[in-house]
Amino acid sequence: MSLSALPLRKAVGVRFALAACVIALFAWGAATNALASDPGALPNPYRVVDNWAKLPDGRHWGQVATVDVDSHGNLWVFERCGSNTCLNRSEDPILEFSPSGALLTSFGSGMFLSPHGLTVDKDGNIWVTEAQEGPGVKGHQIFKFSPDGTLLMTLGKAGVPGDGPDTFNRPTDVAVGKHGDLFVSDGHGDNSNARIVKLTKDGKFIKAWGKKGTGPGEFDLPHALAMDSKGRLFVADRNNSRIQIFDQDGKFLAEWRQFGRPSGLFIDQHDTLYVADSESNNIRNPGFKRGIYIGSAKDGKVTAFIPNPEPDPDPDKTNSSAAEGVAADAAGNVYAAEVAGRALKKYSR
Repeated sequence: MSLSALPLRKAVGVRFALAACVIALFAWGAATNALASDPGALPNPYRVVDNWAKLPDGRHWGQVATVDVDSHGNLWVFERCGSNTCLNRSEDPILEFSPSGALLTSFGSGMFLSPHGLTVDKDGNIWVTEAQEGPGVKGHQIFKFSPDGTLLMTLGKAGVPGDGPDTFNRPTDVAVGKHGDLFVSDGHGDNSNARIVKLTKDGKFIKAWGKKGTGPGEFDLPHALAMDSKGRLFVADRNNSRIQIFDQDGKFLAEWRQFGRPSGLFIDQHDTLYVADSESNNIRNPGFKRGIYIGSAKDGKVTAFIPNPEPDPDPDKTNSSAAEGVAADAAGNVYAAEVAGRALKKYSR
């Protein structure tokens, strides 16, 4: 071997190594995409915990709209009064459960028609949205309660839909930023809005962005919100079968389609992202299945999937099933709020 030939062989070896790395990266990307579009290939390390939450005698679950976890590990549930609506019902729709499933408190009777979004802020206050309107001059509002049920703030005008700085049209959820700024996903399809509204912690209008459409920063039923450790806002753009990610000024950052057709979002303190898909089937989002997708809010990699308890429901129809709301506690238990199933499910590893 001549001294002049040695560098050339090394160069060829480096080229082969680089080519192998590129091939490996393409293979990893293909595998990741396959997992994202084939939930059956994803592991499910969870089991359902039967009869976890204990309702009072005579009380039954209605449509369970959403669930969240407070700093004490207690579960807060927004439920449609033992029915599919709270109209003419006397049950409290806001329920607090201990980690063992004991009912601790409840309130909100007579205030709502169709409970939708619920968020617990860092101070333990409860933010809820009313996404309908109807008799009794109700609807299109957001309410803030203390943990004991004291009403602290009301946003929007009862029964008055609008797209102005002090009106909403079927708001679906609230996210609260680190410094208290409020973000509202405003619009539940049909002739409602399709925007995100940013407010001060006192409810003063700052800005709004979005319109109905399919492009970046456009929405078709923004159904739920979550915020990661960097303060990025995740929006469940349900009818577009994607998550959109924004900074807190509304700048579009990314869209993710690998978590199915999102109805509910939750991001824990480790930036684990939980996404409830209650609608994917052969018509809505082909190639994906209904259930709970679990992955990273940092890089978007999907790592686990909890399948819908009803396998392959109505594959050629467009009604919803499975969880629409989702949350997880510090121990890693996952909680699923089921509208069609009228249940609050707990899944443990």
